[in-house]
Amino acid sequence: MLYELQNEYIAIKVDSFGAELKSLRLNATNREYLWQADPAYWKRTSPILFPIVGRLWDHQYRYKGNRYAMPQHGFARDKEFTLFYQDNKQSIFLLEDDEETRGNYPFRFRLFIQYTIEGCKVSVRWRVINLSNKTMHFSIGSHPAFICPFTEEEEEEDCRLQFDANAGNTLLYKQLNDDYLCKNKADIITLNNNQWSFQKHIFNKDVYIFENYQIQEVSILRKDDTPYLSIKFQAPVVGIWSPPKKQAPFICIEPWFGRCDSEVFIGDLEEREYGNSLWGGAEFSTEYTIEIFK
Repeated sequence: MLYELQNEYIAIKVDSFGAELKSLRLNATNREYLWQADPAYWKRTSPILFPIVGRLWDHQYRYKGNRYAMPQHGFARDKEFTLFYQDNKQSIFLLEDDEETRGNYPFRFRLFIQYTIEGCKVSVRWRVINLSNKTMHFSIGSHPAFICPFTEEEEEEDCRLQFDANAGNTLLYKQLNDDYLCKNKADIITLNNNQWSFQKHIFNKDVYIFENYQIQEVSILRKDDTPYLSIKFQAPVVGIWSPPKKQAPFICIEPWFGRCDSEVFIGDLEEREYGNSLWGGAEFSTEYTIEIFK
C-alpha cells in the first residue's frame, strides 16, 4: 500500500512493501526527482538494504559454525512492512523477524524506517533494535535513485556531482570484481573544485565505493552549477551507481553502514568490514536527508 505525506513544498509516497520511497515531488512545479522504476533499466526506486549490504562470498556467511544463505542486499527490500505510525509530517514503518527471516538470519529484531518531511527536506531514519539475548551483527544501507540528467535538454555528460568541501580534490574508490565482491585495490578520482563530471560508460564497471567517511554530502548539479538535489549523511561508506552498460537516466547515491564482502575476506559474520554489532536489547539509530531545490 502507498502512503503519502505532503506539506506546502513537497510530496512523497512510500510503499509499505519494502518501506520503499516511491516518489519525491516539488509541489510548485510538480516535477519528480526520484527514479520511477522502469524495469528496462532498474525495477526499484529506493530500496532498504538489510541485514547486509552488497553481496556475500558464494551468497553465504558463517556464524557460530553454521552457514546461512543470504541474497544480495538482504531481505528487507522484499518484505511487507507494517505502518507503525503516521501523522501529517511523518510515517514510520516496522519490520520484525519471523520464521522465514530466522531461517537465514538467526536474530530477533525490530527494524523501523521513518520518513519525515520538513520544508523541502525528507529525513530518512533507521532504527534497529536487537530483541535477542545475544549480540546481533548486521549492515544497513540505502539505495535511492535520482533522475539525472534532470531535463530533456541535458545530456548524460551534463550529470555532475558536487561533493562537500571536506572531500578535497581527490577521492579513493574501489569497484567490484567479476563475482561482485569488493576489490582490494583502491583507485583515485580527481575532482575539479569538488565536482565529478561523468563521461559516457563511466558505470560500465558497476558501483564506485568510497570508504572511511570521505564524503558527507553529495549534490546533483544543473548545467549552471546550481544544485537541484542534495543528500547529506554520516556514513562510513558511500556507493555511487547507475546500471552498467545501460546509460540509464538516473544515478544512485547510497549511504551504507556496511559493504559487500571483500575479494580477500575469509572471516565470519561478526568480522565483516564496516559491519555493526548490537548487544541484546541495544538499539542502532541513524538518518540521512534529501533536500530538493526549485
